[in-house]
Amino acid sequence: MDEHEQSGPSDPTRRAFLRTMGSSAAAAVIAGCAPVRPDHNGSSAAIAEGPNIQGAVPITLRINGKDHHLRIDPRTTLLDCIRETVALTGTKKGCDHGQCGACTVHVNGRRVNSCLSLALLHDGAEITTIEGLDTPEALHPMQAAFLAHDGYQCGYCTSGQIMSAVALLKEPCGPTDADVKELMSGNICRCGAYQNIVAAIQHVRKNP
Repeated sequence: MDEHEQSGPSDPTRRAFLRTMGSSAAAAVIAGCAPVRPDHNGSSAAIAEGPNIQGAVPITLRINGKDHHLRIDPRTTLLDCIRETVALTGTKKGCDHGQCGACTVHVNGRRVNSCLSLALLHDGAEITTIEGLDTPEALHPMQAAFLAHDGYQCGYCTSGQIMSAVALLKEPCGPTDADVKELMSGNICRCGAYQNIVAAIQHVRKNP
């Protein structure tokens, strides 16, 4: 047999190499946060499947009125913890650089770009996501206004737009549309529904 035709355990194929590398990359991504399960009190607790996450630290995130007791990589962003660990996917990952506002949540009543903030910094803080704003049966006035004024198209930015708009109601803001646009400038709508978004916000401001 020609030496070029020989193969064996010491001569892995390209396919086997790529398969190994892909598995390693997936493991690295998954290792950022431990999965969660509900405990007897209705909150969530982290569970580690397999080896413990190296360097993981304990943290309690109070999200939408419920405590979530987790063990996370200290480098994990608040956005990734909310979406991947607590499984609240209404908060969207858009640019992941704090430029589009799709990931906006409230922390202690103030709006925050969750992609730019480490989860570890918010241990014990009151965090509200779009899921905690209200229920489908009893919409927040801002959610109802977005529906009435068609303040969305594809919908990907909508949760961030609404969370910013609700925070704006408690912030110093002038009465004009231009004032609203200035305070909403951190939220990008790639579909261009800005006129309707401003109309929805102004409706709620004038009808508290």
